[in-house]
Amino acid sequence: MSKKKQRAKKAWGQSLAMTAATAVSGSIATDTDTLWYKALDKPKWQPPGWLFPIVWTGLYAGIAATSARSIEALENRGKGDEADRFRAALGTNLVLNQAWSWTFFKAQKLGPATGVAAALAASSIDLARRSGDVDKGKGLELTPYALWCSFATVLTASIWRRNKRK
Repeated sequence: MSKKKQRAKKAWGQSLAMTAATAVSGSIATDTDTLWYKALDKPKWQPPGWLFPIVWTGLYAGIAATSARSIEALENRGKGDEADRFRAALGTNLVLNQAWSWTFFKAQKLGPATGVAAALAASSIDLARRSGDVDKGKGLELTPYALWCSFATVLTASIWRRNKRK
């Protein structure tokens, strides 16, 4: 197998494994059927519950594929250090991603969950920027993720504000 194919296989394997682990962890933590969650005062503009798994499935697929292609491109250009920084940024992003579910749903800490959501939004914007530095199209592919995480921050903050007295 050529070095180029080996780098591609490694990039795809890492990106897919990291993203899948995040999706599983977040899914384990998320439970919208609890009495606590059902009792929360949520804004009318919150999307319907059935939409979240659909959106997240598409976003996770995009994160895995775009990140793998970005890392692969950097490696193929001889920019191993930059590829390593991208991997680290991806890892940080995915830790924040699953941490939100655990903070919001399991710990039921709305204030800290808002902080995690804000950090995730900033990290997602950075990941899109890093992909865009590799190729403008790759940055555009991660823009929906950055926008969704930014929206999630506003939604989480709204839920926190609406439920401070409870």
